Amino acid sequence: MSDAPATTTDAPDPTTAPTPFDRLGGEAGVRALVDRFYDLMDLEPAYAGIRALHPTTLEASRDKLHWFLCGWLGGPPLYVQRFGHPRLRARHLPYPIGTAERDQWLACMRQAMHEQGVDPALAQRLAAAFADTADWMRNRAG
Repeated sequence: MSDAPATTTDAPDPTTAPTPFDRLGGEAGVRALVDRFYDLMDLEPAYAGIRALHPTTLEASRDKLHWFLCGWLGGPPLYVQRFGHPRLRARHLPYPIGTAERDQWLACMRQAMHEQGVDPALAQRLAAAFADTADWMRNRAG
């Protein structure tokens, strides 16, 4: 055993640390999370307010959230490749989003993360980031 100090090659490389995208299981894991999120939105009466803001069929919504989250979580920029900059606030302005809708979206996502078995520390970190973004989407009082 050497008493020599550790070299920089012994230190973890921060560029290879797994991203949230990696930790969720890549595209398949993000897709499973998104699918559970929208399944819950369809199934749970508690999420009827946000469900009403979506089209009758959710296939396009599922795809867009999946593509967006892949890039947002540190994976491939699938949404940007298809549509350019997300312009989240501008894209959500046509929909009345208040505190109730924000809170329903967040609760639905927290439930989806829990049911998908997302690591609790990662889920907590993501929930905080989702909360910041969801609050920024609000465009009406209450």
